[in-house]
Amino acid sequence: MTLPLGWSVLLLVTGAWNLLIWPRFWQRIAKDDRSRDADGRTTTFYRVHAVLIGVSLALGLAVGALGLLTLL
Repeated sequence: MTLPLGWSVLLLVTGAWNLLIWPRFWQRIAKDDRSRDADGRTTTFYRVHAVLIGVSLALGLAVGALGLLTLL
């Protein structure tokens, strides 16, 4: 597949953005008081955000890989 260079770069930047931003957000969620209950077990807040961050990282990786493939 051949895309104009600008689109390939946009895909790479989007993928990199997701791979850089979401791990930082994960650190904040893990430290948040709402992430654990009084017994130290993870809460729904934690699990929902874990799924959202996991999906966002997977999509970021896929978009970045697509951008790289379109450059080659």
